[in-house]
Amino acid sequence: MSSRQYDIKDTNLAERGRFRMQWAAREMPVLDLIESRLKVEQPFKGIRMAAAMHVTTETANLMRVLLAGGAEVALCASNPLSTQDDVAAALVSYYEMPVYAIKGESNEQYHNHMQSVLDIEPHITMDDGMDLVAALHTSRSGLLDTVVGGTEETTTGVIRLKAMAAEGALKFPVVAVNDAMTKHFFDNRYGTGQSTIDGIVRATNILLAGKNFVVGGYGWCSKGIAMRAKGMGANVIVTEIDPLRALEAVMDGFRVMPMMEAAKVGHIFCSATGDIHVFDTHHMAVMRDGAILANSGHFDVEINMKGLKEMAVEITRVRDFLDEYALEDGRCIYIAGEGRLVNLAAAEGHPSAVMDMSFANQALAAEYMLKHGDELTGQVYDVPEEIDREIAALKLKAMGIDIDILTPEQEAYLNEWALGTGH
Repeated sequence: MSSRQYDIKDTNLAERGRFRMQWAAREMPVLDLIESRLKVEQPFKGIRMAAAMHVTTETANLMRVLLAGGAEVALCASNPLSTQDDVAAALVSYYEMPVYAIKGESNEQYHNHMQSVLDIEPHITMDDGMDLVAALHTSRSGLLDTVVGGTEETTTGVIRLKAMAAEGALKFPVVAVNDAMTKHFFDNRYGTGQSTIDGIVRATNILLAGKNFVVGGYGWCSKGIAMRAKGMGANVIVTEIDPLRALEAVMDGFRVMPMMEAAKVGHIFCSATGDIHVFDTHHMAVMRDGAILANSGHFDVEINMKGLKEMAVEITRVRDFLDEYALEDGRCIYIAGEGRLVNLAAAEGHPSAVMDMSFANQALAAEYMLKHGDELTGQVYDVPEEIDREIAALKLKAMGIDIDILTPEQEAYLNEWALGTGH
């Protein structure tokens, strides 16, 4: 492959990346089952796909499945710090796939890489955060007529897409993979929970037991973080703006209070809301010396990093992926992973077994879009329930777990409104 068709750190890392891809694949049996069918049916033959995703071992196995189904795929990073350079090298060297991703790339490189991916003039987009769709609608709007539809992986991207659709600005249909039960229920809760704690611990090597751990929000991602922090012995405090979610957090056994109150007592703070400045300068002004802040939302906006930099008199890198912000009053605040997605900036992202279902949704949603894209408009669509159930059934099959099925008598009862007490 010509060097002009990729931009990665070092092709010599490819063998290590291939071994790690193979290890991850052992925990991704649903994708393997889907690949077996796609290899035969070739639904993506002649189809060009542009993907902006975290370049990890799990993503690489999704790329392998799409290629097996006949697709031509180009991949770039959806976060400047999430790329695993050896995996990028493996995709280039062993799969001859155009990859544009380097861990730690500048914002300029990040956007240039996205443009390089769009050069294939895609029929299908796969996004994690919606930056690819945004680029298509702005700097590359001349390509819109070629696009059949897209898929979106994460909560933040779905929020942006729905705002875009509400304004009538979205020019092609997108399936919200994030909202599938087999994605947000497992990926967001179990995956984000474990991998976020992993990232914070790797960045800090701090003991969580006995610490006050403040979780911003109580959506699916934050539920997972709160659950795992509690499991590590932390005293978990939840902040919320939604009364239903706040009530749920209380009933789940967590303390709930406004962020301004939590800021005064927290040792560790982590947010996963998809909104900006969850941890703002007025919160930081009352935090205790040594407070640790992390973000597990997609974009690096949940911590007001600009405001913190203006408050600081000195900034020091004290560990890999941990920066100390010394303030004028003598306090120090610590930021994990530069305020970026901590589970990928400081760790390896979700476990493969979780991403198996998320990326099964991606593959089947892309297939669905090819079949039905012409019938759809510029809106955000749910993953069809039959795809969600198929993936759940495949996962159970791979785990060797059987479930019951209704008898004809039970089916008839559920479909008969007249039957009740005494019948």
